[in-house]
Amino acid sequence: MKNMKLIVIGAVAVVLLGGGGAGAWYFMSKSSAPAGKEAKHEEKHEVEKHPPKYLTVEKVIIMLKRSPGDTATHYLSADLVISTNEEKEKAAKEQLPMLRSVAVRTLSDLPLVTAQQMSIDQFSAALNKAYDETYTHDKRDKPFSEVMIGKLIIE
Repeated sequence: MKNMKLIVIGAVAVVLLGGGGAGAWYFMSKSSAPAGKEAKHEEKHEVEKHPPKYLTVEKVIIMLKRSPGDTATHYLSADLVISTNEEKEKAAKEQLPMLRSVAVRTLSDLPLVTAQQMSIDQFSAALNKAYDETYTHDKRDKPFSEVMIGKLIIE
């Protein structure tokens, strides 16, 4: 019965996080849209010139930090989606193991309570910041524009 409650709570949290992330994405994409016919034409031309490619980093599984007195083990499972273009696709594919490692390092610092309260956008922002810092530290060009959350389960 206790496990069923945890599963239901986890499912509700995933649905709420997904809905919040989708709503934020929708409103942010409307506010950042370029104005005028010229801007729309340039944007369309740029997309045709460099169509986006998406790569998946599947099943990133992290054991979350326990709260004091908590004896249960809690996990976070995520599928990440990397947005790149045709020119950088090969370089991004070659770096998928490193991308997984940075994601694990970044997300494994989260306590369960914090992870449950974070939105999808907050997870994405934390990962994008970690990737920016890693590529800056290594003095390399990042072969993708952003990382997005394709699936997130907190148990």
